[in-house]
Amino acid sequence: MSQITKTDSSQHWLLPDGVADVLFVDAQKQEALRDALLFILTAHGYRLVSPPLIEYTDSLLGHADEDLKLQTFKFIDQKTGRLMGLRADVTPQILRIDGQHGKGVNRYCYVEQVVKTLPQGLFGLRTPLQLGAEIFGVQGIEAELSLLDVLTALLDEIGLPVQDLHLDVGHVAIFDRLCQLHQIDSQTAGELMAIYHKKAMPELSALCQTLQPMAKEDFLLLAGLDWCGDGVPTCDDFLGKLSKQSRQDPQIMTAIDEVIRLVTHARSLGLQVGIDITELSGYHYHTGIVFNGYLGVGQSSQALVRGGRFAGVSKQQQARNATGFSMDLNRLLAFVELQEDTVIWVDYEQLQTATTEQKADLAKQIKTLQDEGCVVIKPISPDDRPDEIDGVLEIDDNQTWAVRLVGDDC
Repeated sequence: MSQITKTDSSQHWLLPDGVADVLFVDAQKQEALRDALLFILTAHGYRLVSPPLIEYTDSLLGHADEDLKLQTFKFIDQKTGRLMGLRADVTPQILRIDGQHGKGVNRYCYVEQVVKTLPQGLFGLRTPLQLGAEIFGVQGIEAELSLLDVLTALLDEIGLPVQDLHLDVGHVAIFDRLCQLHQIDSQTAGELMAIYHKKAMPELSALCQTLQPMAKEDFLLLAGLDWCGDGVPTCDDFLGKLSKQSRQDPQIMTAIDEVIRLVTHARSLGLQVGIDITELSGYHYHTGIVFNGYLGVGQSSQALVRGGRFAGVSKQQQARNATGFSMDLNRLLAFVELQEDTVIWVDYEQLQTATTEQKADLAKQIKTLQDEGCVVIKPISPDDRPDEIDGVLEIDDNQTWAVRLVGDDC
């Protein structure tokens, strides 16, 4: 009977796919990362916020795209009967916070757990620890340029070379404006986005054959655009290849100029940069510049950093520009080195026979060692001893407590 109980317990300990414990050294690394990166963000003027894990879906998903809605666990509030959601992203909550408290230019930062219905990528977590930075109330590309400065400062803080991060830059407003100019219906626009996501050039060619000549020219150009050479691209490089109607459009000209300015600034910071105007993830949510950061070529198909421009709403229900980025701190654990602890163990036998005065002295010695950064373990049983220790705190010949390094004569 006991064997059956043991088997059942082991089954109860099985975690869902995409859910994992963060233990011991990794847990310490996670906290070290959190503290270090939040220090950088707050030093740049970002104010720390900590929204609740659950909210009514009216506010949590009011501005969300379909992907985020699918990623959100939903349940009924037992007190009110209203539908609630377990957040899958913190940005919608920042939108709500800024809508209530925002005025002028506001900077927000956070490190919060999010929960997703499905993992992102083959080995992605469903419970990532999300760090983010958001700026509200800035018109134009200056907010994104500032965010890149902060991003490189974060990389520098953990000792990750800036050149190891490859940034893909896009601008959803270019695709959106081309659809308007060429009167592309929503179904065709959806098909185009799906094809761009798959990088399926034969499918794109086939679909473009059904479009007007100028539309065909422009949408094929987006997929074949190559701005990834060593030279710095210019606005004219792209405009010269667009159809006449599109190249004269002021909105497209402004969007392309923003891409060029962001790419130029990123390269000046030492980042590797590519341009992909067909990067339309979050198309129904983002309103302008989008960027994804990848660690090294071929190291991961999943972005470490995701960011872009979106629309906020003020207390007066007026449109409010916003932009930001987020990353999963768990993806950075491999890049963090912790200083090894000096572990001191108090001699158990001497602890049992110590006088009142010696125990009082021991308490002072332990406090001093711990203040110096040592780990001091005061055992509660004979077998309460770590496998690896650096020293033993014991009573010496002068009848006082002193540390004997285990390498001395142990």
